[in-house]
Amino acid sequence: MWDVNAVSAAMFKALKTYRLSEADARDVCQDAWLELLRAPGALRDEAKLGAWLTTTARRRALRMITRNRRETPRPLPDAETTPETEVIRAERDRVLWTAVDRLPDSHRRLIRLLAHRPELSYAQIAGELGISPASVGRLRRRCLDRLRRILEKGGWA
Repeated sequence: MWDVNAVSAAMFKALKTYRLSEADARDVCQDAWLELLRAPGALRDEAKLGAWLTTTARRRALRMITRNRRETPRPLPDAETTPETEVIRAERDRVLWTAVDRLPDSHRRLIRLLAHRPELSYAQIAGELGISPASVGRLRRRCLDRLRRILEKGGWA
């Protein structure tokens, strides 16, 4: 008989290249097993169970990735959203970005990258800014400290 744990571990290992979250990878593995149960005739050679399940899991992973790219997350409705909170939020944002505009160019560019492209790694940020990846953390700290001081001088805690 089959070693279910070994087959599942092999599928899970194969899915690491797809950079799925652990939960998504487990779902894909489970879906592959379910597909085998739903269509028992799909597996013609029992000796190739692991390969069949791995191929099925890979196809499901690709479908999941494609589906997730097409989905655009909608913001959850905020029960606390009122005209007053919107005005306060807009004023806070205006003050923040005015303070960012007062920063040196390298700090402004870093803040804009952090705010508008949060998916970037330190190496990618370093490439965008033309600095060493090891410098990004220190630059980020100096930048945020300077921004905090500007906001505190303006009366924003």
